[in-house]
Parts: sequence; structure tokens; C-alpha cells
Amino acid sequence: MSIKAEEISALIKQQLADYQDEISVDETGTVTYVGDGIARAHGLENALAGELLEFDSGVFGMVQNLESNDVGIVVLGDFTKITEGDTVKRTGRIMEVPVGDAMIGRVVNSLGQPVDGKGEIKTDKSRPIERKAPGVMQRKSVFEPLQTGMKAIDSLVPIGRGQRELIIGDRKTGKTTVAIDTIINQKGQDMICIYVAIGQKESTVRGSVETLQKFGAMDYTIVVTAGPSEPAPLLYIAPYAGAAMGEEFMFNGKHVLIIYDDLSKQADAYREMSLILRRPPGREAYPGDIFYTHSRLLERAAKLSDDLGGGSMTALPIIETKAGDVSAYIPTNVISITDGQIFLDNDSFYSGIRPAIDAGTSVSRVGGDAQVKAMKKVAGTLRLDLASYHELEAFAQFGSDLDDVTQAKLNRGARTVEVLKQPLHSPLSVEKQVLILYALDEGFLDKVELDDIAKFESDLFDFFDSNHADILKGIADTGNLPDEDTFKAAIKEFADTFQGAAQTAAANK
Repeated sequence: MSIKAEEISALIKQQLADYQDEISVDETGTVTYVGDGIARAHGLENALAGELLEFDSGVFGMVQNLESNDVGIVVLGDFTKITEGDTVKRTGRIMEVPVGDAMIGRVVNSLGQPVDGKGEIKTDKSRPIERKAPGVMQRKSVFEPLQTGMKAIDSLVPIGRGQRELIIGDRKTGKTTVAIDTIINQKGQDMICIYVAIGQKESTVRGSVETLQKFGAMDYTIVVTAGPSEPAPLLYIAPYAGAAMGEEFMFNGKHVLIIYDDLSKQADAYREMSLILRRPPGREAYPGDIFYTHSRLLERAAKLSDDLGGGSMTALPIIETKAGDVSAYIPTNVISITDGQIFLDNDSFYSGIRPAIDAGTSVSRVGGDAQVKAMKKVAGTLRLDLASYHELEAFAQFGSDLDDVTQAKLNRGARTVEVLKQPLHSPLSVEKQVLILYALDEGFLDKVELDDIAKFESDLFDFFDSNHADILKGIADTGNLPDEDTFKAAIKEFADTFQGAAQTAAANK
């Protein structure tokens, strides 16, 4: 059998054409331990903190501990597919998630993968889940209001775009409801919302998504979910993944509202992960860097300077307390990082005051800067009025003879509490909030029966929508109170004709 010279020549040419100048060398290691969402690997000397690693089985992990003999890896997926002796490979990439407009309206997991059954998400953009927060000179002071649609919040503890306001309270006091209603109120406000559900039951998240769909809020919302059945690492990275998705919009000059529901469960997941990684436990068995875990997350919320496009990311972290103990370790940590807190009170909630906001404990460190002028004017003495009412209410229980001034204060206080109540998923525009609070301030509700306050409010809004829509539009457009004589005359016109339940019943007899 003879070999022709042309065949040899063609073979050599093909080999030369396929020759690669660079030889691909992957740095690999060997798994020495695996269990509970954690793996250890030997041989990855150059691995970086936060780097993405790939196991033989195709499961990914993230470098968490860098030690002298091995690296501690948190497994982002099914750790049961990994066994001791498996090979693990460096990818050279820091952990990242897909971002962009394609994510809006979708429900995704901590890795940005869709879990809503609507098919894959087509986006070619991604961002690292960890990013250094904007520096001092890259920020601008918070000055634009973020309207929640809740009278008790917008008047007493206003939130500004770029702020971090903590929602704190016991289990089942309406924390998630405050967050969901705030998202619903962003319709038409040029705001993109991200709701991160950490350790929430799948059925609860489904209910929240259905509520958002019902009110058309999923059109501008991304839901990131890490359920209680997921491994601890996925609960830990969920809020960082949400923050990365929000930053994509913020750095493009848009406004973002992100809700972390809730960071208590993320802290528990981080504690679990850290203890399995053999990090030394500190107070209440939390590792020493739990404060840093939350601060580097919440510092990413900011109002950017005009040079960077003027975008903003407002964070509403949620923390669950036990028996109202705000001085516990994690609540104290997060309170010290945020710009104020909305405290939801158990007793108020069960006595029918909803939202159950405790005006005495709740505070916003941005304050009046995040309010329109009209709201600032009508809400000026509201906090003091409520405080003196609660003081007098306790005192009045022991005394039967009250002077007229005290009686008047008690009457006004009781009506203030009634006005601040709000039904579920019924956020109000700022102009309607101003209208009812102005009517309260000017004494138009003093002679209305407590049981008729809600009817008075509803009928007043209908009356203004029909007869004085221009006044409401003026408040919305300018942010200022209209001419006070005209405003008072319009409210008086309605108050003079208002009939409560008792009068209506008498008229129908």
C-alpha cells in the first residue's frame, strides 16, 4: 500500500490550520468534603473570593472561604449531585446574574433563572451580584418623594427616592402588605420595582404575585424568590441578586424600588452557611461579619449624582422581631444601617388600626425633604397630636371629669387615628391624602361620628372628583396647597351636605 505525497501534504496543512497558538489550561481542584449546601476543595490556590466554580456534574458554586489548605465553596444548586473526589474547575468569573428590561414582569430564582413557567429570559446583559456601593461624591442628597399611598407613612415617616427605610415588626403585623401596597402605588410613577422574597413560603409568594398582577403592577416589577426548601446559599445571595438587577436600571438613569422580604431569614441562612463553613460564631451564634453582610447590601441603595444620570435605588428592607424586641441583635444591626424605620405594632394591629404604624417609634431621618410642600404643611403637627392623644387617652381612663380642652384633644386624636386607617391594597394619591388631612386639621371632622369617618372620606373624594377635580389636579401638579379660602369653601360645601349613617337611617324611616 503506497502513500501518496499529496495526501501527506494535505494532512500536514490541515494539522497546521487547526493548530492553536495558546494551550487552554484550566485550574482545577478536588472536592474533599460536601454536605448541607457546602463543599470544600483542595488545589485551587489562585481562586478569588466570590468567584464562580463549576463541578463535574455541571452544578456551580461560589468561593466563600479562602484557607491555607483548601477553599470553602457554597453550592448554588443541588449539592447531592456532588461527591468527594469530584473535580471542580475555576471559571475566572465573579458570580453574576442576568439583568435588563427582559427581566421585568418575571418571577426568577436567586440565579436569575425563570421559575414562572413563561419560558426563558432573552437578555445578553449580566452584572456581578457583589459590587462596591457608590461613593460619597457619586451621590446626591435625597429630595424626591417616593409616595407609598399610605397616609400614615407619607405624612408621618416620608420616604425619599434613594433612601433606605426599614419596615420592622412581629410576625403577621402587615409588613409585607405595606411593601406590596407601596409597589401597587408606583403605577404611572416611572418606577421599576423589585420584590425579593427570602425564605417565604411558595404559596405566599404566589399570592403576592397574583395581587400584583391583579392591580397591573407586574408590568414594572421583578420578583426574585428563594423559598425555604432551597439551600441556605441561595437564600443568602437572593438580595444581592436583586440589588444587581436594580443597579442596571439605576445606572441607566431610572428609579428603582427594591424590597428585601425579609433580611432576618437571610441572616439565619448566612449563620447556617457560616457555621457549616466552620467560621467562628460570635453573638447569638452569628459570625462577626453579619453587620458587614447587611451594610454592603443596603449601601448600594443611593440617589446618584447628575453626572451619573441621576438614577436612584430605594431600599425597603423588612426585619421580623420577636415579641416587639427591637433591641435584638439583627434588628439593632439593620436599624443602625438604615435611614429610619417604620415600626408595626402588634397591639394596634389586633385592635383594628391598620396599617398598624406606631408613630412614636417610627422615624424617617430624611423627613420633610421627601415630602411635597402641601403634605409638609398639613402633616406638620400630626405626630405631636397623636403623641399627646395617646398620653391623654391613658390618663382619661382614670378620670371621669375632663375639661373642654382635654375633651376636644381626645376627640381630635380619635378622629386622627380613624383617618390614618386604610383598607388593604387601597393606596391613595398624594392630593387625596392632602385633602383629607387638611379637612382634619381644619376641624371639618370634629362633629362627624367615628363610625362615619371612612364614609366621610370616601364621599369627600367622590365629591371633589366630580365637582373640584381642578383643585386636586393643582395639588398634584404644583405640590402646593391651593388658595386656602377656595379650598375651605369647597370642603365646607361638602361637609354641610354630608349625612352619616344615623342621619341616613332617620331619613329613610
